[in-house]
Amino acid sequence: MPEVTTPYATGTPCWVDLMAKDQRAALDFYADLFGWQGQPGPAEFGGYAVCELNGRAVAGIGPAMAPEGMPEPPTVWTGYLASTDAQATQDAIVAAGGALLAPVMDVGDLGRMLIAADPQGAVFGVWQPGEFSGARVVNESGALTWNELHTNDVPGATSFYGEAFGIEIEPVEGADAYWELRVGGRAVGGVTLLAKDPTGTPPHWLTYFAVDDVDSTVDALVKREGLVLAPPFDMAAGRMAVVADAQGAPFAMITPAPAA
Repeated sequence: MPEVTTPYATGTPCWVDLMAKDQRAALDFYADLFGWQGQPGPAEFGGYAVCELNGRAVAGIGPAMAPEGMPEPPTVWTGYLASTDAQATQDAIVAAGGALLAPVMDVGDLGRMLIAADPQGAVFGVWQPGEFSGARVVNESGALTWNELHTNDVPGATSFYGEAFGIEIEPVEGADAYWELRVGGRAVGGVTLLAKDPTGTPPHWLTYFAVDDVDSTVDALVKREGLVLAPPFDMAAGRMAVVADAQGAPFAMITPAPAA
């Protein structure tokens, strides 16, 4: 179901965006890598670009802007979970022990949003749709296909996302230390234990984009000055790699295994 034609259920990943130090360079990078089409948007929305894949909204890229007196935000992809009431979700996030990084705000007539962190520190967004509902294409080459929480406290994450969004976190049968995020009985993402990383990588969400051929796409990324963090390897869901773009934003790419 690559084209999304129905509203996202609360708790379902519905959008992903990148705040880049050099927006134009980021737009060009992903246009070359994934075939996205996007241009800086209106000044009233900070120049935020809604990128499209074959005419359908796929992801956002905006210029990184720091509030006065605040440090510049990191260059990372941020995933958004759907909500029908952003204010109520914000209240639930706080009650469940989460932290607000940017409280609920209106984005014109497009919708309402907020940015928060779970109790372990993993950052995510919340999107309440107005005229804009989120990604209109998923699960095809060049589009968002999976969202994965890397945490050091699975029971804590289970409690938090359950209280804040009604998301269930269930172990995957036959998998070693891997869990599924489930909304309405449907898998919408994954959870894994944070690797023992000597650099001290904090809990985070990792965005996955689908590609037709991981190996050739990694080669193309390197030619565009991207970095390979984990070279292509085979796993149960397909062949994947973890990379970073030319400005350092990490993400994963996967060629899904053929359906059984």
